[in-house]
Amino acid sequence: MSLEFCHCLHTNRQLLPLILFTDEATFTLSGINSTRNSHRWSHENPHGTVETNFQRRFSINVGCGMIDDMLIGLVLLGDHMTGKNYLDFLQNELPKQLEDVPLATRNAMHLQHDGAPSHYTRHAILHLNDIGRGSTINWPPRSPDLTQLYFCLWCLTKSEVYRKKVDTRDELLVKIRWAFNNLST
Repeated sequence: MSLEFCHCLHTNRQLLPLILFTDEATFTLSGINSTRNSHRWSHENPHGTVETNFQRRFSINVGCGMIDDMLIGLVLLGDHMTGKNYLDFLQNELPKQLEDVPLATRNAMHLQHDGAPSHYTRHAILHLNDIGRGSTINWPPRSPDLTQLYFCLWCLTKSEVYRKKVDTRDELLVKIRWAFNNLST
């Protein structure tokens, strides 16, 4: 399947500038998503401590897209990515974000999203089928999420956001917007 997909893209290169790649990222107070595999090794003190903020935990989920060489918005997606949030994004936010994309591109574009469960709820699929103008192109199964948003934009944005520690959700949101705007200019 992966080889077939690569061949399809290779023979249809005109398709690449028409793919709207989308992705979401989660930003947290500490910047660490999982500490399950964190270990401290030391010769002096076997009782090392790790600073945690469990009493003040919060996260901010944001999403954006990229088509050809255009970044498409930075959208707040709510505290938890659910099928309802994703459907709201598709119905209300995505059309606003695509206003600067030329009409010819919008009419021919393909929406690429990953395998997140919220993308495959019944209501999201029904909505996408209603607005779909063509057929689907299946992304290879178990393929890594290596779009330019994932391996470039989110990495650069997070490195800027977490350069200095934040204490509040509002501070984190300001830093996310600042980093995204500086990277997209």
